[in-house]
Amino acid sequence: MLGTGCSRCGEPYNSYMFRVAVVGVFLVFGLAPITRAADAIQVVTAARAVQPGEVVLFTATAEAPIDALRARAFDRDLPTFRRDARTWQVVLGIDLDTPAASYPVVFDALVDEHTVDTTITLAVQRRIFPTRTLRVDDAFVNPPAPILQRITSEAAELAHVWTQSAQSRLWGDAFVRPVPGRATSSFGTRSIFNGQLRQPHGGTDFISPAGTPIHAPNSGRVVVARDLYFTGNTVVIDHGLGVFSLLAHLSIVDVHVGDEVTAGQIVGRVGATGRATGPHLHWAVRMGDARVDPLAVLAILGVTQ
Repeated sequence: MLGTGCSRCGEPYNSYMFRVAVVGVFLVFGLAPITRAADAIQVVTAARAVQPGEVVLFTATAEAPIDALRARAFDRDLPTFRRDARTWQVVLGIDLDTPAASYPVVFDALVDEHTVDTTITLAVQRRIFPTRTLRVDDAFVNPPAPILQRITSEAAELAHVWTQSAQSRLWGDAFVRPVPGRATSSFGTRSIFNGQLRQPHGGTDFISPAGTPIHAPNSGRVVVARDLYFTGNTVVIDHGLGVFSLLAHLSIVDVHVGDEVTAGQIVGRVGATGRATGPHLHWAVRMGDARVDPLAVLAILGVTQ
């Protein structure tokens, strides 16, 4: 079924789409039963790079009104939303473990009561991630059996949360930095804790003094607000359409599950809870099943400064 977008988001479509260079332009013409040139759609692609962990923004336009748009890639539906009568946008996250290859992106549009089906190719390039070595309490590397049960339970809880996103776009304005500090660790870094290789770093760390206010990166609904073993005091915000922010290692949590927050609203304070070597904010973003670099989100959908 074709998506219908979000009636809450009527700001001009150029509010953030030209913050980065356009990396590809495709003139796309529909297959049968399209017979009129006015039914053709144009798709413009914007991204920092087309690599694992990056965010790609597609903007589809047509001479006639686009009544609905569905897009699909990597075997999943992509978030689509209307910008105006003739313009829709699609957000694609490329997971950090995606192999270098060419992948189809399928668009299914209803243009002036005619169906347009078209496919473009996204060439994902190889990305080499750095490695970091850290020392932490051994309990965070080799947890005892009772703690393993907690870890398994919390992982299952988060896996369920990722499947329960709002079906409409809850974010409105541009994404913003949750804290003013600079990013100090690279997204996707392969982490070695106490000499043992562990999961890649699925977010970006910002060094900030303990107690620094943490701001919601964008509007949405709080779906997690509690202590988790690895990430400590944690807030997860559902921005809708499968887009989530996870804010970790907080000293204080200032929101509750079910709260609706706005971009820039204080949701907690910087701390060093969970598996942390000192006060900092860990910000992770998910788009559908993809773990993406928050700095890519700021570059494509937000404010970089």
